[in-house]
Amino acid sequence: MTTCTINLTVNGLPTQVRAEARTSLADVLRGDLRLTGTHLGCEQGACGACTVLIDGVPARSCIGSVAALDGADVRTIEGMNEDPVMENLRQAFRQHHGLQCGFCTPGMLMTARDLVIRMPGASKDEIRLAMSGNLCRCTGYVGIVNAIHSVAQARNGTAEDAPQVSDIGPAGGGHLSSANDSGVQTIDALQPQKAKAQDEAPSLAGLSARRSQNETPLEPSVHHRFTLDFPLEEVAEKFRDVAFMIACIPGARLKAAHDGDVFEVTLKARMGPISTEFAGVAELEWNDDATEGTVHGRGHDKHSATSARGEMIYELSSSDGGGTLVEVHIGYALSGALGQFARGAIVKQFVALIVDQFAANFERNMQGGTVGEAPAASREMRLGSNIFQVLKMMLLSLFRGGKD
Repeated sequence: MTTCTINLTVNGLPTQVRAEARTSLADVLRGDLRLTGTHLGCEQGACGACTVLIDGVPARSCIGSVAALDGADVRTIEGMNEDPVMENLRQAFRQHHGLQCGFCTPGMLMTARDLVIRMPGASKDEIRLAMSGNLCRCTGYVGIVNAIHSVAQARNGTAEDAPQVSDIGPAGGGHLSSANDSGVQTIDALQPQKAKAQDEAPSLAGLSARRSQNETPLEPSVHHRFTLDFPLEEVAEKFRDVAFMIACIPGARLKAAHDGDVFEVTLKARMGPISTEFAGVAELEWNDDATEGTVHGRGHDKHSATSARGEMIYELSSSDGGGTLVEVHIGYALSGALGQFARGAIVKQFVALIVDQFAANFERNMQGGTVGEAPAASREMRLGSNIFQVLKMMLLSLFRGGKD
């Protein structure tokens, strides 16, 4: 077995990789760095799903040997969050319905970004030719071409230097390593991977769960309502009691409280064989009588290298019969290995199940008169037993024409 040590810069972070010489860049990105936005399709360089930028040039990571990339600069779709051209393309793909299952989309976007920079004002025929190396099995390409064309036309006349390739050979080849040991993360692909730099929980410095200036606003996409059999004033008072509220959330635990209504929390959840424990921060704000409020939250599960960000807006009002109607509106973003569970239909059904558990725990704790440990059933959010219930609800919705 021939091994090598390679120095890369991955999304701006100096990285040292020790791996077998035959290891592909895609395997290092996905398996060792947990950058799973780079998708593997054909693994023969034909479909384009694994496209990344190597020294600014789109290249197939599935057939790129990591041993040939010493000193190269690699950017994946995760490294494009603050790129204005990529943001324009993402908006255009949404507007022109340029994706369906989304599997090919990261590679499409990486290639499209290079295209619109090199060829501002490109025609649709030119786009079809330039994008012919990226395959899609869903859309028929019309939406993709229209999306890229709209951005290319908007950039017509834009003066921006495209990446220049001065040497003949593979992208990223011909480099001499210049990385030093300062600030370099070291990845040993020959050993089972433990938590790495990207897997660690985000810093709680400042203890703020609110959106930063560089993050996209979270638009509420899940809406749910339920009724509690207690008067509005009593429910609103409990909504101010953070310890009480967290005790009602299945799987949640309060670790610490800080000034400014900021709280460190953990959330354990299990879905079938998948076990997670998110550690993070919740930040609360509400009006004077606590009948309206917002909960900002963010956390990280180091086991799956998954980050979550969410915002819940709640509204309390009196219901018929003397109870309280609770309406919640939730926006969320999930990135990492568990991002596959962020699809709208799945999240909608799971939120409904979790909210029902919260309401039952709220009623139980209210009837108990004091707030102690959460009920035993709430110490871990168990979704595994509800998978078939979720699938059943989704199938019923489908056969009813998706009206729910």
